Amino acid sequence: MAPQVYLSLKIQGQVFCFSGSAAEKCRDTSIKNQYILIEQGERKMKRGMKKVFAVMMILVMTAALLAGCSADGKGEDVFKVGLVQLMEHPSLNTIRESIIAGLEEEGFVDGENMEIDYQNGQNDMTIIKSIVQTFVANECDIIIAIATPAAQAALGETSEIPIIFAAVTDPVDAGLVDDFNVPGGNVTGTSDEVSAEMIMELAKQITPGFKTIGALYSSGEDNSASVIAGLKEYAETNGFEVIESAVTNSGEVQQAAQYLADKADIVYSPIDNTVASAMSVATDVFNTAGIPFYVSADSMVMDGGLATYGIDYTVLGKETGYMVAQVLNGEDPAAIPVKKMSDMSIYVNTETAEALQIEIPAEILDKAVVFPE
Repeated sequence: MAPQVYLSLKIQGQVFCFSGSAAEKCRDTSIKNQYILIEQGERKMKRGMKKVFAVMMILVMTAALLAGCSADGKGEDVFKVGLVQLMEHPSLNTIRESIIAGLEEEGFVDGENMEIDYQNGQNDMTIIKSIVQTFVANECDIIIAIATPAAQAALGETSEIPIIFAAVTDPVDAGLVDDFNVPGGNVTGTSDEVSAEMIMELAKQITPGFKTIGALYSSGEDNSASVIAGLKEYAETNGFEVIESAVTNSGEVQQAAQYLADKADIVYSPIDNTVASAMSVATDVFNTAGIPFYVSADSMVMDGGLATYGIDYTVLGKETGYMVAQVLNGEDPAAIPVKKMSDMSIYVNTETAEALQIEIPAEILDKAVVFPE
């Protein structure tokens, strides 16, 4: 079918309408025999409609993308949160779960206005480095790093994305911040620092009379080395001898524990993730030898250590979550002081005490958290 011609012409106040084929001419003698030809084809109209439809589709798709970056359609940002944990372990798991709980208390909920990408580093620095590199490539808004090696790996990959660490004993010594009160840079977080002196004073109440202190720790964890340095200072001041046995992985813990069991009166381990992952091996050696094993974390007491004076990791995790929320709300991590835990408790394992034939003083039991519960 040939395209149709439509013409509407107003002359001296009157409107004249014409129609015909594409080749047909419209003539009006009242305008001095001049011809007017206007052609409007169906094909041209269709092309115009296609353009309009394409523009409409682009607008619809743009609106959909914008809605996809909002939470519940309320226009809120959906934050990308990278969370790397050194390894799976009860204390670290408690911290992670409590971080998420703390964030929820502050209005940040996974799957709603934030997306958490949790990754387990398996206590392998190569894996942890790769995890953090992926976080950076994915342009995460913030990185949460649980334990010192994870935080160090994160800082090694980015100086721009905010990093909030959890359970770093000495972040200054670990090279993460400039100062506890004014961290500087893109990093801040929570410290689980507990001095060796406090735990040794507890040991003097439970098992008085010891002279030699065995130190079981990982040489690859900066925070452990820092705490052992503090232990040596305490020992020198108070007339004790420190015998060290450092490991590089959990497979070496049994041999190191046996070495100390043969030489020390008591054994102490800082908050050391490598030792913590092999507590069952270490406690078996020490209980068999009749050696009290003092540790630095509640979970390590739960796993067989005799006692500690330490922090509550649920509280530490929530405090970390609150700090993450501060940064997501726009605060600068460089100006947020590192948080030290002030609330501490005594933790005692009565089954271990019984195995060692040690009677825990009543004044300690009365104020202690006792395992098994």
